[in-house]
Amino acid sequence: MPVVTLGQSPFASDRLARPLSPAVRAGDFVFVSGTVPTDDQGQVVQGGIEAQTRQVFKRLEEALALAGCTLQDVAKVNVWLDDPRDFGSFNRVYMECFGEHRPARSTVESRLMIDAKVEIDVTAYKPL
Repeated sequence: MPVVTLGQSPFASDRLARPLSPAVRAGDFVFVSGTVPTDDQGQVVQGGIEAQTRQVFKRLEEALALAGCTLQDVAKVNVWLDDPRDFGSFNRVYMECFGEHRPARSTVESRLMIDAKVEIDVTAYKPL
């Protein structure tokens, strides 16, 4: 089964397309690219870790929908936090977004490529 790219390459605030796909389907698996808290114009949303985490989840849901998936189909989550002191606030929003669903997760502290507090990528499983 071929790898199928889903969606258009995202734009950043410089209006240049990025060399990636929002999501890729490989058989029954859907891989969503690292997602940062940007608005429709490519600007990082303001408001701290909670607002940024909510925006990332909004973007993740949009990318998952390209493959007919929802957050309930997510099997693995990778999280990068700019500041480990944000971990508790991040977790509150994370639990709101996933509800009772508890995918496997890795969370690390890392300097991000843009001036944001959080980046998340996910892997979903949804048989064709």
